[in-house]
Amino acid sequence: MLKTNFRLAFVHLILILGGIFMILPFVWMVLTSLKTPLEALRFPPTWLPEIWRFANYSEVFQEISFFRYFLNTVFITLLTLFGIFFTGILAAYAFARIEFWGREVLFMIFLALMMIPLPVYLVPSYMILFNLGWIDTYWAMIVPWTVNIFSIFLLRQHIKTLPQDLFDAAKIDGCSRFRTFWQVVVPLSKAPLITIGVFNIIASWNSFFWPLIVTHSDVIRPIQVGLAYFSREQSTNYTLLMAASTLTILPLVILFFFAQRHIIESYVRSGLKE
Repeated sequence: MLKTNFRLAFVHLILILGGIFMILPFVWMVLTSLKTPLEALRFPPTWLPEIWRFANYSEVFQEISFFRYFLNTVFITLLTLFGIFFTGILAAYAFARIEFWGREVLFMIFLALMMIPLPVYLVPSYMILFNLGWIDTYWAMIVPWTVNIFSIFLLRQHIKTLPQDLFDAAKIDGCSRFRTFWQVVVPLSKAPLITIGVFNIIASWNSFFWPLIVTHSDVIRPIQVGLAYFSREQSTNYTLLMAASTLTILPLVILFFFAQRHIIESYVRSGLKE
């Protein structure tokens, strides 16, 4: 018993130390955002600011169109998320519960596409959007990302774990295939759907490379691209840079705290087995 307790204490100590090292950069970012410009350049640096300058956050909104970037990102993220939910749950249900010729081969091809890096299909994707006239529009940042293969994979694995008795009972009660999907599959898939939602919100919120290529106008830029241009203009003003970075990641931190229970529940209940 003593040996087990010692092992658990050692493991918890390692985890606590790892958590502290991971959170230190974020603490430094927030504290730097509250310093004066001269204090941020002081050497040796200090952790706590001598003067707590909350006006840095209001100056961010004066220097750049931060609110516009924020609204653009929210708009793009919500529409992309809706598309991922719509295509993901339907495709996953088809791959998990509908028998059709070539189903497993097609699913393997889907999974193989996950291994192709973005630079490989960057030029063809750009040319397609250019021919459609979607360059420098919201469509270019939304439509290509409304299908997520990993989301389909995760939902398929979850749906395959649902008991066959549920589907047999729904069929006996006279439910159509769509009604079975809507009243049986969707309510039982809330945990993986929330997990997929959180992951895709984070990915869409942090998207930088693709929006940088397909946008030219400042009015439709998402927050990460806007922050990059702001960083180039204010490269020596570390306090404003840290304030803008804090405002950028704050919604994601709040989202994770509200959804972490559902993320853990999704991994525990759905699994990754046939």
